[in-house]
Amino acid sequence: MSGRDRPTLENVAQRAGVSRATASRVVNGSTSVAPHIRDKVLNAVEALGYVPNQAARSLVTQRTDSIALVASETASRVFSDDPFFSSIIRGVSLELEAVDKQLVLMMVGPSGPSHDRVERYCTGGHVDGAIIFSMHGADPLPERLSRAGVPVVCNGRLLIQSSVPYVDVDNEDAARAAVRHLLDTGRRRVATIAGPQDMSAGIDRLKGYRAAMQDSGRRSIVAVGDFTRQSGALAMSQLLGDDPDLDAVFAASDAMAEGALRALRQAGRRVPDDVAVVGFDDMDFARDTEPPLTTVRQPITDLGRMAARQVLRMASGEKIEPVLLLPTELVKRESA
Repeated sequence: MSGRDRPTLENVAQRAGVSRATASRVVNGSTSVAPHIRDKVLNAVEALGYVPNQAARSLVTQRTDSIALVASETASRVFSDDPFFSSIIRGVSLELEAVDKQLVLMMVGPSGPSHDRVERYCTGGHVDGAIIFSMHGADPLPERLSRAGVPVVCNGRLLIQSSVPYVDVDNEDAARAAVRHLLDTGRRRVATIAGPQDMSAGIDRLKGYRAAMQDSGRRSIVAVGDFTRQSGALAMSQLLGDDPDLDAVFAASDAMAEGALRALRQAGRRVPDDVAVVGFDDMDFARDTEPPLTTVRQPITDLGRMAARQVLRMASGEKIEPVLLLPTELVKRESA
């Protein structure tokens, strides 16, 4: 259909028997129009197959109907085989699609210029809000966007004092429950492969491990990875070299747990007979490891959905909860 043949707002108004201004208010989501008039306009829109001009609509509503999803990672990391990132993106995308909004995916590496680029874009009127996830260290971007008036929600607890709201799970409590499970099943030398210590998830899961070990009167045995399979395998080999008698390990991500399982097989250790293993995430592959992985289930897709829901509420002028924690669950399988 050519532009000349497409139905116009005037056609909609004429068919509905209302003024163009009234038709415009309905199409742009105004709630000030009487319900029976609104129904007439919407019926005309459907009958004619009218599609609003997005650019003109943005001028009226002062909204772009777009939300930025900002990953504080390099593109190679986001598009790696780690399903955590795709799960977050899927959750945000599902929530935005449900309300006919667009997702703009952006990535910021460790360099300042990339932060500046994202800040310029988000504060330049191109998006209605921003969701930031996988943050490292004292990331200044959430506060900078918030101070500039951009609605911002973070996926994950911030490492700095901030008023920016976030969605997360109670990583410390969930890790403590996982380690307590290992201790309750009779394990005595329980190690951990901790996540990055410049990320709140890595810090809090290590805190939970240490708390459980302290409660049981046992010493902590720690190696640190970066949430990848390779780092899990390297850390597991390090732990076995440092303490050959360890009989359990809590890995702060399923990817690191899978790497640990590979290192244990190569070292001739049976799981769970010699060494029990617990992960964190409950990724789909956790059911298919050898043996199937006991792990902490966190609702990653729902974390993305709730972050999107919260930022949309902020963009609409609503006040939201500063902290929203979703539940976790220990899923027991054959590895522990």
